[in-house]
Amino acid sequence: MRVLVTGGAGFIGSHYVRTLLTDPSSDVTRVTVLDKLTYAGNRANLDPVAGEPRLRLVVGDICDAGLVDSVLAGHDLVVHFAAESHVDRSIDGAAPFVQTNVLGTQVLLDAALRHDLDRFVHVSTDEVYGSIETGAWAEDQPVAPRSPYSAAKAGSDLLALSYHRTHGLPVMVTRCSNNYGPYQFPEKVIPLFVTNLLDGRPVPLYGDGGNLRDWLHVDDHCAGVRLVARHGRPGEVYHIGGGTELTNKELTGRLLEACGAGWEMVEQVVDRKGHDRRYALDITKISRELGYAPRVDFTDGLAATVAWYRENRSWWEPLRARTAR
Repeated sequence: MRVLVTGGAGFIGSHYVRTLLTDPSSDVTRVTVLDKLTYAGNRANLDPVAGEPRLRLVVGDICDAGLVDSVLAGHDLVVHFAAESHVDRSIDGAAPFVQTNVLGTQVLLDAALRHDLDRFVHVSTDEVYGSIETGAWAEDQPVAPRSPYSAAKAGSDLLALSYHRTHGLPVMVTRCSNNYGPYQFPEKVIPLFVTNLLDGRPVPLYGDGGNLRDWLHVDDHCAGVRLVARHGRPGEVYHIGGGTELTNKELTGRLLEACGAGWEMVEQVVDRKGHDRRYALDITKISRELGYAPRVDFTDGLAATVAWYRENRSWWEPLRARTAR
């Protein structure tokens, strides 16, 4: 199988690529990474597989129709991770999010149509649903995004599904909960808190810290994406969740303990504009149809993640300047 991975030098995309190329049971014959290498894209994320002859890195923009058409040709599967994904950045300026997440997805879909692609997995987020007080969203829940980032992702989801309904393109959409793990850019909450605490710097806690999130290890997320890529039904949405729901304050407590710090290192900050209170995904569908279940225990996964950042300062210290906005 020949796979094109967009955003394959980012946090989740690079984990997917490393998994494909190191799994002895994989039937992948070629993996092409198309990545613009913006602030969150990093060649170093692919260093563990840099010598793999099946890997090719193409530096470029998914909005470049000519480039996308030439790169996509000859592939069987597209797994589309590329996106602008940081909510705070989208509040400061929405244009790059609409450009990359919506227009870039449209460019990819058009190229996939021209080349009669076998399968197209569009990777999305639980944030497209907005906020839910109780229970969990099923895949047929209407989208109701509340930030420019999630609105742009919701638009790209609907566009991708429309290409299946209109053109018969074999598109599947995955929506995941909050990811964590190694190689995550240090503007996201877990690596931000860990790297700050390792440097003796305070950490910011939004509002009252009561916002609830479900946490998903990146390894479980990529396992779910691989199941959907192989066995998912075209035209369907699949949820990939982690099964560990914590308030931001509870998460902060766990990170403080893991880093040997106390609550004096926490700074209460003004809550984010339009901050969704709670996300929760029902994973019954992917579990029943494809046999998915999260396998990384959160306590173990968090400890391993903290250890990775402690042991890999050479990876994250050069990225510090990129967090300034």
